[in-house]
Amino acid sequence: MSSIDNQFADKGAKGGIDRTIMVQAIKDSFIKLDPRQLWRNPVMMVVEIGALLISFFIVRDLFSGQTTNLALNIQIAVWLWITVLFATFAEAVAEGRGKAQAANLRRTRRDTIAKKLVSSGIEKIPAPQLKQGDVVLIEVGDTIPSDGEVIEGIASVDESAITGESAPVIRESGGDRNTVTGGTRVLSDWIKVRITVNPGETFLDRMIQLVEGAKRQKTPNEIALIILLIGLTIIFLLAVVTLEPFAIYSGTQVSVPVLLALLVCLIPTTIGGLLSAIGIAGIDRMIKRNMLAMSGRAVEAAGDVDVLLLDKTGTITLGNRMATEFIPAPGVSPEKLADAAQLSSLADETPEGRSITVLAKNQYNLRERDITKLGAVFVPFSAHTRMSGVNIGEREIRKGAVEAIEKYLQSRGGTLSPGLKESANDISRKGGTPLAVAENDQTLGLIHLKDVVKGGIKERFGDLRRMGIKTVMITGDNPLTAAAIAAEAGVDDFLAEATPEAKLKLIREYQEQGHLVAMTGDGTNDAPALAQADVGVAMNSGTQAAKEAGNIVDLDSNPTKLLEVVEIGKQMLITRGSLTTFSIANDVAKYFAIIPALFVAAYPELSALNIMHLTTPNSAILSAVIFNALIIIALIPLALRGVKYRPVGASAILQRNMLIYGVGGIIAPFIGIKLIDILLVLLGIAHI
Repeated sequence: MSSIDNQFADKGAKGGIDRTIMVQAIKDSFIKLDPRQLWRNPVMMVVEIGALLISFFIVRDLFSGQTTNLALNIQIAVWLWITVLFATFAEAVAEGRGKAQAANLRRTRRDTIAKKLVSSGIEKIPAPQLKQGDVVLIEVGDTIPSDGEVIEGIASVDESAITGESAPVIRESGGDRNTVTGGTRVLSDWIKVRITVNPGETFLDRMIQLVEGAKRQKTPNEIALIILLIGLTIIFLLAVVTLEPFAIYSGTQVSVPVLLALLVCLIPTTIGGLLSAIGIAGIDRMIKRNMLAMSGRAVEAAGDVDVLLLDKTGTITLGNRMATEFIPAPGVSPEKLADAAQLSSLADETPEGRSITVLAKNQYNLRERDITKLGAVFVPFSAHTRMSGVNIGEREIRKGAVEAIEKYLQSRGGTLSPGLKESANDISRKGGTPLAVAENDQTLGLIHLKDVVKGGIKERFGDLRRMGIKTVMITGDNPLTAAAIAAEAGVDDFLAEATPEAKLKLIREYQEQGHLVAMTGDGTNDAPALAQADVGVAMNSGTQAAKEAGNIVDLDSNPTKLLEVVEIGKQMLITRGSLTTFSIANDVAKYFAIIPALFVAAYPELSALNIMHLTTPNSAILSAVIFNALIIIALIPLALRGVKYRPVGASAILQRNMLIYGVGGIIAPFIGIKLIDILLVLLGIAHI
């Protein structure tokens, strides 16, 4: 899948789409003319009915020998069919990339052979035949045949086919790294996996269904918009129907094909033709960022979210405490403290231990220390003693919690240096963690460990705040530490010492106040909150319970993706709103552009409104029909790419839409229709 992603991204960067996708989209656009498919788009269904009726009139006139307005009717029919085709083409192009992905995923599913463990040994069967509860053996180079849990062994797994990330991950039995996904590949060692899903329910199956758009449900806002478009269509239908008696009364001849063409020009065909493409493209943008939305509803809900619950670790902070400062005790040089701290950390493979070694190296050039020559004997960390250290000859160096080091010193007849407890409390008030360092019976000082807030995260929270979105940090830290980190990161609120029950309660409280809530999670204990949230983003590396509870799965397992989810949802809503504004403004402009030209002969007073001075009534209607078709194809790239997202409030977005797409939608038809009218005159078609 990643190769297809890259291929599409490269084409998109150059402003084009893969030729294979385009060819298939052209074929699919004709297939989608089937009324059984098109009825889901009522506006375009009206256009197709109009095209069919005019085509019927053309055939009737040909057999009866009636040639009046035949050429005009043929051209109107051709352009109405083109209008419908452009609309179905927009939807087909939006679906094209998904179908290419689905074909690749389906081949992976079909071609994978599973080594099922049975009582007699190993039975090789096609992956789609595996059932829940089956146990399979996966060895080096094998593709994991289905979703499951590792029950024995440990292996390095290449998940790039699913996540697009080239770095392999470790999967092993027990713990929170035991889930595997069908379609990924084992790079080393072996594992035994118990299948946790039935055929047709795997992660790959869900991806195939999603990217093909087969189960893309219309969202509530989309349904509301469709109802509005149907209402506008009915209004314009009544308006056009009343023109027939009006024309008879005024002595003006207006044929049924012309009235049908006028109807098509006035109903909201622009947004009607692009609506499906906008929705599919929103899901597609999720997939391009390695996120799997279980439905279009999840994407749209993300656009309406106004409260974000974010885990501190890995989302707001880098995820590991880092050593940032050495604080020596009175009478102790900083170099001596750094030397002892580094020696005690050389065998410490935790991120904190490595950061202490690096800090001493960077600040005091302590590097290339030969542990063997030193004769160092390391003392591993113990939950009982809450400290670790190293013995080098007569030197016994220990580092650990302040209380633990104080007890250690007391056992050796020493005491904690005066003032260090206050320094340790000051570090805690700032949101950090103090580690004390001692050598024999002497206190050397403190190491300041700090949760490092990610660069740029405060600015992103500022952007969200301007959009009216409240950010809430969730952490298991004590309230003092949580408050310090929340202030540094710039979040609006925080929940300290968070439990699953506390998260669930907080989400319900916000929802009862009318807010839409989004959150991330990866553990079984997060599942209730993920299910309760309006948008629950589960990590792919998390438990099966979490992935089933969420309505979006992040294949990269990056908690910060929640911010991107909201931005994608906002962009989809902004795009739909912008093009709806443009379409409705377009229709109003076309009405005032066409009607005066049609009736100016019977009512010369209308010449004051005929500001474009279109050549003839027939030219006016034909120019409008042609413009109506071309504007859809012109806006397809915008529908697929989306209107550029800007982190501003709703009122600013509305003003911008009204200015750019509202005014633009009014001006464009006057310019476009006039230019087409001039071209028809040059081609000698204006007087047909």
